Amino acid sequence: MKKTLITCLMLALTLVFAGTAIGNPAYSKQKVVYHINYDNPKKQAGALRNIQNHINAVGAENLDMKVVMHGHGLALLLYPDSLARLPKFKNANANEEMTAKVDGLKSQGVSFHVCANTIKGRNVNLGTDLYDVDQADIVPSGVAELSHLQAQGYTYIKP
Repeated sequence: MKKTLITCLMLALTLVFAGTAIGNPAYSKQKVVYHINYDNPKKQAGALRNIQNHINAVGAENLDMKVVMHGHGLALLLYPDSLARLPKFKNANANEEMTAKVDGLKSQGVSFHVCANTIKGRNVNLGTDLYDVDQADIVPSGVAELSHLQAQGYTYIKP
């Protein structure tokens, strides 16, 4: 009787621990696009925090991650000195703290895509107004890029 009780307890513990292992499967590879079209510095910092948390949970090696910015979202990479020259923007958030976060994400494989329509429509100078953006980062249309990436299987997230 004692032996049967011990055997049942051992079996129950084995099932409990096996269930825990099955309940926490490792994340598989993910394709994700984050959408930023707002200029609130706290919300943008929160979005970058969400992106870092996503990387921490899944692992940079398991992610193909892009950030698409258009409209007010370009404020994330807009230098504060450029704000006076660009009246269509209310904020310019590319300060030392924000650019360090962007650099950290880029070093983990995150790519940042900027809308050409916004650059043209708001007279943004690629060389002097935006932090660490070159021609390869420009997409013809932010919203068209979002749709294109979703059609390729990217999960859409708007933090």
